[in-house]
Amino acid sequence: MSNTSFQRGQLNRIRLHVLPTKRFKTFSISLYAGLPLHETTVTSAALIPFVLRRGTASTPETIAFRERLDELYGAGFGFDVYKRGDAQIVQFRMDVINDRFVSSNQPLLASSLKLLGEVVTDPVLENGQLRAKYVEAEKQTLRKRLEAIINDKIRYASERCLEVMCADEPYRLHPLGRLEDIDAITPASVTEAYRAWLSQAAFDLYVVGDTTLDEVKSLVAESFRGNEGKPAEYGLPLINKPVKETKTVVERMEVTQGKLNMGLRINTSYGDDNYPAALMYNGILGGYPHSKLFLNVREKASLAYYAASRLDGHKGICTIQSGIEFANYEKAKTIIQEQLEQMRSGSYSELEMNQTKAMIANHLRELQDSANEMIGFDFNAVLSKRERSATQLLEEVQAVTAEQIAAVARKTELDTIYFLRDRKEG
Repeated sequence: MSNTSFQRGQLNRIRLHVLPTKRFKTFSISLYAGLPLHETTVTSAALIPFVLRRGTASTPETIAFRERLDELYGAGFGFDVYKRGDAQIVQFRMDVINDRFVSSNQPLLASSLKLLGEVVTDPVLENGQLRAKYVEAEKQTLRKRLEAIINDKIRYASERCLEVMCADEPYRLHPLGRLEDIDAITPASVTEAYRAWLSQAAFDLYVVGDTTLDEVKSLVAESFRGNEGKPAEYGLPLINKPVKETKTVVERMEVTQGKLNMGLRINTSYGDDNYPAALMYNGILGGYPHSKLFLNVREKASLAYYAASRLDGHKGICTIQSGIEFANYEKAKTIIQEQLEQMRSGSYSELEMNQTKAMIANHLRELQDSANEMIGFDFNAVLSKRERSATQLLEEVQAVTAEQIAAVARKTELDTIYFLRDRKEG
């Protein structure tokens, strides 16, 4: 595994992270913009990147904007909106080929950063507001995205479990916002939200490729307007939240298969020394096909169509997802809770330990093959205030003992049981 590390800098409000390398034929660019999750801003902030991608002041028409990407030898441009801890984060991504491999008459990294800078800081305006036609069209896009979650019952159950579990925390909010907020959004209100976002968000710009920190700094100075001030910091979310009693919620909808989800507070986050043990905890519990949930709930007891767990290391939450027959609710609940007890006892076979370490190691090694994955991994350090290379994490995982995993398990508390079932009584 390569130990090449990112070089850090800063230009006004933008933190810069540059990895000079000749390993890739492309430049990979990511701009993260994060705000605290809040119900008054979450929907407008989610809409902003959808509107910004439609055009810039110099390329106001969407077709012309796409043509500009084609001129950059088919550069990729996209964005995501997600949450990490209690932050709502917009990530803009660009991939463009290194000029050395094409006969370009323009420096492609400079042109790409110029385009990204325009998208973020110089959008197309009409009468001082974001273009009304684009705002209305993208409101519908956002509505469809949120409706798609309701229609996908696996995702819906997963989101509802977190909403119930974190009812009094910002984390309950979906990063794409709330359906009921969309109608009230106007070009004026989203423009105001955009200006607040531009002046308040935490900005981190990553570039991986054959360049230097100094070059990126000078290009960003030319390309990003109006970013004066100091960088905003990410706050650390509340992690240690004692569970007074386990909440149980049963919801009824038109569904043909039950969704049994559980929310666990593992009281351990990415920045903690015992995070590698938490990774192992999730891996042995339900992270992989050899894990306890998969083997015991799905295979041996044939109680579930799927059974798995997922860890959010920035929030210190582990969630269990399973799909079951309605009649198997009590049985499945019992057998899943038995797996949690097993985790507390520290009885993991050598095979479970070795297979889980191997799976995590494979994942950490694979990161090195993708510039975007390396960027995503490094961004964890910004969010958690904990610098940790993939190589370090790999070594820490390899050294985890059964007792360290059991210690995480004993700190873990079952917070919420959520069951989505049909409308029939019984």
